[in-house]
Amino acid sequence: MSITGALSNALSGLTVQARAAELVSSNVANATTQGYVKRELDLAPRYLGDGSPAGVKVVGVTRDVDMITLQSRRLADAAVGHDRTLSEFYDKLETMIGTPDQEASLSGRMDALETALVEAASRPDNEARLSAVLAAANGITRHLKESSDSVQSLRMAADQEIAGQVQLLNDGLGRVQALNYQIKEAVSRGHDSSALMDMRQQAIDGLSSIVPLKQVERDHGMVALYTTGGAIMLDGKAAQVGFTAVGVIVPEMTYEGGALGGLTINGNTVRIDGAFSPVKGGSLAALFEVRDDLAVKAQTRLDAVARDVVERFQDPAVDPTRATGDPGLFTDAGNIFAPADELGLAGRLTVNARVDPRQGGALWRLRDGLGAATAGDVGNSTLIQDLSVAFTKEQVPVSGDFLGAARSASGLAADVLSLAYAEHARVEGSLAYNASEADALKAQELSSGVDTDAEMQKLMLIEQAYAANAKVIQTIGDLMDALMRM
Repeated sequence: MSITGALSNALSGLTVQARAAELVSSNVANATTQGYVKRELDLAPRYLGDGSPAGVKVVGVTRDVDMITLQSRRLADAAVGHDRTLSEFYDKLETMIGTPDQEASLSGRMDALETALVEAASRPDNEARLSAVLAAANGITRHLKESSDSVQSLRMAADQEIAGQVQLLNDGLGRVQALNYQIKEAVSRGHDSSALMDMRQQAIDGLSSIVPLKQVERDHGMVALYTTGGAIMLDGKAAQVGFTAVGVIVPEMTYEGGALGGLTINGNTVRIDGAFSPVKGGSLAALFEVRDDLAVKAQTRLDAVARDVVERFQDPAVDPTRATGDPGLFTDAGNIFAPADELGLAGRLTVNARVDPRQGGALWRLRDGLGAATAGDVGNSTLIQDLSVAFTKEQVPVSGDFLGAARSASGLAADVLSLAYAEHARVEGSLAYNASEADALKAQELSSGVDTDAEMQKLMLIEQAYAANAKVIQTIGDLMDALMRM
C-alpha cells in the first residue's frame, strides 16, 4: 500500500469515527427522550478505481425501529382509545341513573313513591302524607327529565368531540404529509433525515388512538397511511376528512334520519358503524357509537320506564272517576299518553296538575279521584290502595330492550342500571386487556431503545479506533519527515 493510500484510509477512518462518536453522544443524550429512536451508522468501504481514494465512507444513518412492534402498539392504542371513550360514557350514565342505595337515584325515586302510597293509604286523611305522594311522583318525573336531558347532552358532547377529533386528524395528516416531503428532500440531498423521521413517527402516534393506522413504506423515506378498514388516509397527499357538527340534539334527531352529520373522506361519505366501517376501532368510531347507538339505547330505556309508569296509572280501572281520554296520575306534558309518542317521553313526563295545589289542583284528588268535583270521605283509602297496587304489581314492559319478565316499576328502574352495569363491565374487560397489551408493546419498544451501557462500550471502541487512525497519520507524518530529510 502506498503512503497516499494509507493516509487516505486513516483520514477517512478519523472522519467516520468522529461521526460515530457524535451519533453515540446523541443516543446517550436522548436515551429518555420521548419519540427518539436509536441511530446506527451505515458504513461501506471505498475502493481505489471508483474515482475516490481508498478508505471507509458513511452510507447513511439508520433508525433502529421494530416496525412490527410499532404497528402493533399503534393498533393497541386505537383499541384503548375506543374502549376508554365507551367506558367514560358508561361512567357518566351510571352516575346519572344512580345506585339503588341512593335516595336521589331512579330506583330510589320509585321506592319513595311506593313507600309514600303505602303510608298515605294508612292515613288518607293526612294531608302531609298526600303531599309526600305528590313530592315522590314529582321526584320521578324530575329524575327522568334530568336523565333524558343528560343523555342528549352526552350525545351533543360526542358530536362536538367528533368535530374536534376530525380537526386533529386533518391537522395531523397534514403535518405527516409536510414531514414526508421534507424527508424526501433530505434523502435526495444526502442529508440525515432521522430527526424528521422521529417527528413524523410522533405525529402518527398522536393519531393512532383516533383511528387505527397502518404504515407502509414508500420511496425516498416517505410513508403511506391506511386505516385497518381500508381507507387511504395519506399516500403522497393527505386525505381530507369532513364532518359537520350540529348546534343542538333532541331525542328525535338521528343519523339515519339525516338530522345528524356523518363522515366523509375526500368528499365521499363513508360508513361510520359496524364491522365494515373504514374508521372502526378508534376513539372516533366510539364517539359515533355513543351518539348514534349507546345514548339512543339509554334514551329508549328511559322512555320505556316512563311509559311503564304512566300506563300503570292511566288504566281506566285504576281511577273510575276520570273521563274517557283524560290522563292518569302521570301525563305526557299534561296530555294522555299515546304509544306512538313514546320517543322522548322521559323528558315530557309530568304529574297531573289536578293533584298539584301549585297548579290549581288539590291533594284530596289523590284520595277521591282525579275526576272528583269535590272532596269525599277523608277516611276512604280505596283509590290510594289501588294506586299502590297498580304501581307495585309485576308486569312485562311493552317497550325497550328488557328481558320479557314481569317486574314492578321499581324493578324495571333497577334493570336500567343493571343493563348499563353489564355493558360497562364488558367494556372495562376489553379496556383492561387492550391497555395491558398496549403497555406490554410499549415496554417492548423501550427495551429496544437506547442502551446507555452498550453505547458507552461502543464509545470506548470508537476512541480506540480514532486513536489508531491518528497513530497511522502520525506515523505517516514521521515517514514523510524522514523522506524529506534524506
